[in-house]
Amino acid sequence: MARRPLPRILSNGGAQLARSRELARTAADSATDVLHPLITVSRGLRRLASAGRRRWAETPKDKRGPFLFLVASVVLVVALVPYGPLLAVITLMAASAWHGRDHAPPPPEGPDESQTQRLQSLYEALVPYFSAAEDPAPLYAHGGEWEKAFLAHEFDDAGRLGQLLLRYPAYFPDGEPELRARIENLLTAKSGRGREYHFAWDEEGNRLTMTVLAPLPTDIAAQRFVTAPGETVLGFTDPSEVQRTLPLAYGDEQRDVPPVVWRTGARSTEPHLLVMGRPGSGTSTLLRSIALQALQYGDVLVVEGGGTGEYLCLNGRDGVLAVECGLAGALASLEWAANETERRLIAFNRARQAGHPPPDDCRRPLWILLDRPSAFVHLASADGHQDPQALLQVPLRHGRAANVTVVVAEQLDSADVLSEAVHQHTRARVVLGPALPDELAAALGAPPHTTPLAQVPPGRGYARLGHGPVLRLQVPATPDPYDDATSEVDREAVLALLPPRSAAVEQPRVPMEAAVAEG
Repeated sequence: MARRPLPRILSNGGAQLARSRELARTAADSATDVLHPLITVSRGLRRLASAGRRRWAETPKDKRGPFLFLVASVVLVVALVPYGPLLAVITLMAASAWHGRDHAPPPPEGPDESQTQRLQSLYEALVPYFSAAEDPAPLYAHGGEWEKAFLAHEFDDAGRLGQLLLRYPAYFPDGEPELRARIENLLTAKSGRGREYHFAWDEEGNRLTMTVLAPLPTDIAAQRFVTAPGETVLGFTDPSEVQRTLPLAYGDEQRDVPPVVWRTGARSTEPHLLVMGRPGSGTSTLLRSIALQALQYGDVLVVEGGGTGEYLCLNGRDGVLAVECGLAGALASLEWAANETERRLIAFNRARQAGHPPPDDCRRPLWILLDRPSAFVHLASADGHQDPQALLQVPLRHGRAANVTVVVAEQLDSADVLSEAVHQHTRARVVLGPALPDELAAALGAPPHTTPLAQVPPGRGYARLGHGPVLRLQVPATPDPYDDATSEVDREAVLALLPPRSAAVEQPRVPMEAAVAEG
């Protein structure tokens, strides 16, 4: 059956609407320009009337009679003088136009004295890096003019640089990361520390744009995100980095925030995730947030190597297969996960060969969350057991085809303890907390285009999905609801997202003696 074309009003309705808005905006601007004198006179008449009322209110009551007589005499004289009313109207309109004008001073053109000194000092600091003795007409020279090198600049309310566009000589080796880092460090030090800067290098035009980034919001609490199955929100980033926003609730208000969405499943190019950070950076918070989102559509297996009980709130919930903290339980759970992955692969293969849809018990996603596997490595070697990471090879290699997702969280100091399979198959990376540029580049596979901060809030870091760009990241606040330091608002938000207790946990336990007697 041939497709029928859409009606014209539906096919080009967006273009007509945009054109109508542009025409309405142009008409409004033209009307404002034409009616500007009338608006000015009306504003002046209003100000003169207000001044007259104030004058009348300030006049004592015993002097209001003579004042009215004086006003009436002036009006009578004006009425009797030839062309008096016309001259009075012209005088009134002129006074109204004078008093109705905009008294706001015009914005200053160009930087002031202090801003000029800042730009000049920054220019002088760049001279050793952007100048050469062989250059006959150097763009950067001591005592030179900064206006030729700095094409655009903006200052914030505190008088510090907020944005800068500069030119540099063509012979500067902008393809070398070390020299780039030296220029970026210099601009950061001269423009003010304690802020994050984004650097955009234009090698073709020999231009560098430095922009001060606004801090990411840290008041985003755990909530239900508007996502499709297979999409997980890792956190939130800058509006200029992604083309999507999510509606989030801020108490009684609602705000659209750009998210960092990680896609999993059979068609995902980054089926597994590696989270790294220092103690207190928020890695456990991110894993809790992922678990709460994964429980909407799948089952979750949690293995914690730290032994701090960060995931006890998930124990006994619907969809949570187990929460293991000991070595024996971790080995048993991961061995079961490996066997389950193989079983799903066989079931998927048989269904495809027979031309049938996959079984229902294989469609539901399985999530394996492993926090701090380095702690199990030392215990396993001491007890003579195998490394639990060896049991992750099957889920990591074949998890995408078997609808199994693995998330591993480890500290930066123990990154060398991770197995080769974890490093190779976790192409989605997240680094939280303070980190050196070399550590970020080694963990993410590429350096970020922003300057890292020495002190960052919990859950703040960088994310890179596969071979994509490095994005700033702020993880939503998902603390342990059983922790005494958790606020009541955050506790209620996390508890509202937890699934109900499973029936096997809620049913009363029968004493062993009664069970034996009944048997």
